[in-house]
Amino acid sequence: MTNKPEVKARVIGVFILLLLGGWVLHSFISLLAWAVVLAVTTWPIYQRLLINKELHGKATWGAVGLTLLIGAIILAPLGYGLHRLLNEAQSLGQFLTDAQNVGIPAPNWLETLPMIGQWAKNFWIDTLGSAEAAKESLHWLSTGGAVTYTKDFAGQLLHRFFSFLTILLILFFIYQHGDGLSRQILASSRKLFGEIGVRYVLHATAAVRATVNGMVLIGLGKGLLLGVGYALAGLSHPAILGALTGTFAMIPFAAKIIFGACSLVLVAEGHIVAATGLFVYGMILTMIADNYVRPALIGGVVKLPFIWALLGIFAGMETLGLLGLFLGPTLMAVLMSLWRDWIADMDKTVRTQETEDSVLKNAQTEVEQLSSSSATEFDDGQ
Repeated sequence: MTNKPEVKARVIGVFILLLLGGWVLHSFISLLAWAVVLAVTTWPIYQRLLINKELHGKATWGAVGLTLLIGAIILAPLGYGLHRLLNEAQSLGQFLTDAQNVGIPAPNWLETLPMIGQWAKNFWIDTLGSAEAAKESLHWLSTGGAVTYTKDFAGQLLHRFFSFLTILLILFFIYQHGDGLSRQILASSRKLFGEIGVRYVLHATAAVRATVNGMVLIGLGKGLLLGVGYALAGLSHPAILGALTGTFAMIPFAAKIIFGACSLVLVAEGHIVAATGLFVYGMILTMIADNYVRPALIGGVVKLPFIWALLGIFAGMETLGLLGLFLGPTLMAVLMSLWRDWIADMDKTVRTQETEDSVLKNAQTEVEQLSSSSATEFDDGQ
């Protein structure tokens, strides 16, 4: 017979160790979650890679190759965008320096704006039109604010870079030991919750993959369609702009940063109609893609109703940031599975009760019939 105080002490000890482990790893939990999301999404690709003749049975080389490929796919567009940003920042710095010396004349198209043209031109002249006005408006550049912001930005960038390297390292080890980990997770779920626990794990996995696939497909589609819009609007390098838009479009509503900036460039060049058309086109495309297409792609795979897929995406991002984009629909899919199982159990209970009531009613009817028949025979005997 198991000693109850010993069992209680063991449970308390395990609970304390779990709390200590969570406290030690709390700053890496989000990185671990990111690695798990990437591993779950790309696991079928990794399995196909191991079937390849050159890498058959070489799990380490397959894990290294796929990890490096994922790192390159994510870092390449971000590195290019950062490079362009630094170049533009240098140009902007030189432009602002010149502005403080001679001022910035108002562009010709500013006065042509309907209703506010004259006001906008006067405001521009008062704010940036002369060297004195420009110096006063841009006075914060001569303080330490811009330098401090630049240092903070560089520090955050370096921190994010090392965090991403940590994610890739965790991802590599998940690839190497993924088969054993998956078997242990499924066995633990079966032991704790029965076969229904295994089904919930599979639903969560399908939800993560569906979310990532929907994100990638939406990003590629918006990048392609907006690239065509950039070309029609007359912007230079529309293919590169489309690729950057596709990268940002994987995050709901983030593509507005790119096509909004492109619209401002067109406005600065005096192409008001093209800028307005591009901005309206981008907003309509973003609204359709993020509010209808993305939730339909995610919910269709895991049988998640449209409204719950949409709420899972936005509420997850509001609560957990970018990581919530994947975990929100996953949580909604598991909760929906629990709800369906609850309803199915209730229906089964109702049907069982109805069957029992029907059997009892039939038995009572037979007893009444037998009693009536016996009474009739007794009267005839009399």
